[in-house]
Amino acid sequence: MGIEGVGARVARKEDKRFITGAGRYVDDMVVPGMKHAAFVRSPHAHAQIKKIDVKKAQGMPGVIGVLTGKELKADGIGNLICGWMIHSKDGSPMKMGAWSPLAFDRVRYVGDAVVIVVAETKGQARDAAEAVEITYKELKAVVDASKAMDKGAPQIHPEADNNLIFDWDIGNADDTEAAFGKAAHVVKMDIINNRLVPNAMEPRAALGHYDKAEDHYTCWTTSQNPHVARLVMSAFYNVAPENKLRVIAPDVGGGFGSKIYIYPEEIVCLWASKKTGVPVKWVADRTESFLTDAHGRDHHTHAEMAFDKDHRILGLKVETQANLGAYMSLFSSATPTYLYATLLSGQYNIPAIHANVKAIYTNTAPVDAYRGAGRPEATFVMERMMETAARQFGVSPAELRRKNFVTAFPHQTPVIMCYDAGDYAASLDAAMQASDYAGFAKRKAAAAKKGLLRGIGMSCYIEACGIAPSAAVGSLGAGVGLWESAEVRVNAVGTIEVLTGSHSHGQGHETTFAQLVNERFGVPLDSVSIVHGDTDKVQMGMGTYGSRSGAVGMSAIVKALDKVEAKAKKIAAHLLEADEGDIVIENGALKVAGTDKNVPWFQMALAAYTAHNLPGGMEPGLKETAFYDPSNFTFPAGCYICEVEVDPETGVTEIVQFVAADDFGNIINPMIVEGQVHGGLAQGIGQALLEGAHYDNSGQLLTASYMDYTMPRAGDLPSFKVSTSNTPCPGNPLGIKGCGEAGAIGSPPAVINALTDAIGSNDLAMPASPSTVWAAIRATKH
Repeated sequence: MGIEGVGARVARKEDKRFITGAGRYVDDMVVPGMKHAAFVRSPHAHAQIKKIDVKKAQGMPGVIGVLTGKELKADGIGNLICGWMIHSKDGSPMKMGAWSPLAFDRVRYVGDAVVIVVAETKGQARDAAEAVEITYKELKAVVDASKAMDKGAPQIHPEADNNLIFDWDIGNADDTEAAFGKAAHVVKMDIINNRLVPNAMEPRAALGHYDKAEDHYTCWTTSQNPHVARLVMSAFYNVAPENKLRVIAPDVGGGFGSKIYIYPEEIVCLWASKKTGVPVKWVADRTESFLTDAHGRDHHTHAEMAFDKDHRILGLKVETQANLGAYMSLFSSATPTYLYATLLSGQYNIPAIHANVKAIYTNTAPVDAYRGAGRPEATFVMERMMETAARQFGVSPAELRRKNFVTAFPHQTPVIMCYDAGDYAASLDAAMQASDYAGFAKRKAAAAKKGLLRGIGMSCYIEACGIAPSAAVGSLGAGVGLWESAEVRVNAVGTIEVLTGSHSHGQGHETTFAQLVNERFGVPLDSVSIVHGDTDKVQMGMGTYGSRSGAVGMSAIVKALDKVEAKAKKIAAHLLEADEGDIVIENGALKVAGTDKNVPWFQMALAAYTAHNLPGGMEPGLKETAFYDPSNFTFPAGCYICEVEVDPETGVTEIVQFVAADDFGNIINPMIVEGQVHGGLAQGIGQALLEGAHYDNSGQLLTASYMDYTMPRAGDLPSFKVSTSNTPCPGNPLGIKGCGEAGAIGSPPAVINALTDAIGSNDLAMPASPSTVWAAIRATKH
């Protein structure tokens, strides 16, 4: 292990520009002649558009254009789509309702875009947007998925009878029923996974520029996968031919999944630029983000788990209603199906599983993947069930889990996934030791003397990361391949550029990817540049989500490095008059093993480009490209233990200890991994205790600002105790599993299990705010 190589705690290279304000975001971009856009959005959750009058707005100061959905349709701009086909259990395809980038006949949620106004300044655009007069015929709305299929509920899309998008299942219903027939115990629960707003630090933004002279479009956007944005906007939305569209995602201030998708604003800004003849820039304000960013979670689930007399799991039945909002977002169909139900086996050996998922339209913001994407929902179901079962049986929650752990690998679950490697008992033991689990009773008694209720809860999560291989996800309905690409360019003076399709929006790629190169070639980190986020610079790649940048993105880099190394050794062997097999690379030089003969890295690189003395038949230059398609998902896993104290008079909860023991396989930079875990834990704890998107019955979002939507602050969180164990992933060359989502997956059930333990009631919904906890305590006393 080198000082800066794999395994080193290297400070992030990119942080200097961020903390000094030198980052460059979409809002920082200025193009000559650029104007500003504001969107007129629906104030109604469900209404017919009867008339749009733009005359007054067109005459206001600074206004350049006021454009509507009818004009957009006339120009052939297509509807937004969902890119993952799901079929119902009867074989029928999902019912995808039309989603025009600008609504022209009907609006289906508060915030639906109807008109774009382009003006000289942002203020003028907003003033003119307020002057657009739209006549609506308001319709009945429905916001609760459990009510959207009721007789008499409003029909949101004509394509979907009773607002049912699909009725999908996985597993074997007959085997599961047979397992329940043999059960000595059955545990049943109704579980709600609350709706969340992503709240990235940087709001979404788009800058569209049509260059008439070149007949070329450029879109700067806050995207986690710019190549997919270009592909979709060209192939499906008819914005521009792919060879005439450049998509640039510069520094992006957080994504959490919400910036994977293509939204109306990117499409409309590009189209509006061509219509008006000026570059068009739009930056969301925070309330626009609350209203229109894809929300997360929102599941209602009934689950039943069958055990034998020795408390071994026999079977699991799960019925879930997934609220997908008013339209199907780009990957929304995959989240409650193949990213959720396939993880319902958890870390446990469950012989029979059957899950049924109904996806439903409502008059709310579209719902899609949010940090963890289906795996937090599955983990919450499993770990609330396991904790509840342990309490009902009067046994240790830890030992009930241990008894049912998968211990032999590979392990094929009844719901598609084949777990390749793991040691779940190791994480459980590490977490129990770090939390002093055995000493909890003494701490509980001490808290009671102070009038406080103390509880402890655990969660043993597993997730599937990498989302691949392409052939497998293609067979399950994915509209794109899920490989990754890399290009490694060694310049003539020996500096190195790594061009990657993995986009970085907070993960530290500029550091960890450079560490890989340092480990391989011994060159300083400062001599390595990581290039991403620009479709004109970087070869096509699939982007960053699903904790795939390490396992998939870095594996592509490794493949390219292999090719570079092979050619470099050929050149060095020729220069040193040695056998290629005797060449080793150490400390920035290529050496003949066992001798002092060597050629510095930069000298070898210069030789590649001067081409004065190369092996016969060798092409000049030193640049290699690779594409990597994994053989399987990766399966990070771990155990989290949370300890809380509750004031029974106020319901205020304090997390007094939180322990995370994770298995991420091999780790490139432990410090960055710890940061990722900390961030995920904060988001998961936020969901458990504080965050929740709430609509009233008319479809108005009641939590559309930080006045009403509670984000966790530093004072809400403890100092986390984090540790890792390592069972390397056998499915990629680096042995990496992925770490970006784990904290958000495993923490909500650990918190709620601790809280329910403290208050003595299992009936507690997220977010467990002080008022919710206070009410649950009162209900328990009666």
